Amino acid sequence: MLPKSRAIRVGDLVLRELADLVMKKLKDPRVKGITLTAVDVSKDLRHARVYFSLIGDNAQVIQALAGLDSAKGFLKREIGLRVNLRHVPDLVFRHDPSLERGSRMEKLLQKLKEDVFTVPGE
Repeated sequence: MLPKSRAIRVGDLVLRELADLVMKKLKDPRVKGITLTAVDVSKDLRHARVYFSLIGDNAQVIQALAGLDSAKGFLKREIGLRVNLRHVPDLVFRHDPSLERGSRMEKLLQKLKEDVFTVPGE
């Protein structure tokens, strides 16, 4: 097995710390219900794309993105205090629709199961 690159290890660590910060420290109601799904850190560890998922409509996603962007300075400072890095990566938040697609697929499969296994006339 190949060892993980430093960027991947830093990304995993940043994801863990960000998830803790969002869950415990952020009081902004716009970020309520989000799930952080991944962090991609550049090879030079200067930039990090943080992916989040939210089951809701497009307006809620836009509000969550605005809430995360407004908390960016606080989150970056807290990561700097928690993680021993020479440079804390700049955070860029992106919406990840994979949980929404999974939820939609689950509903479709459940409906299909109900349609197939129901006996007509009962």
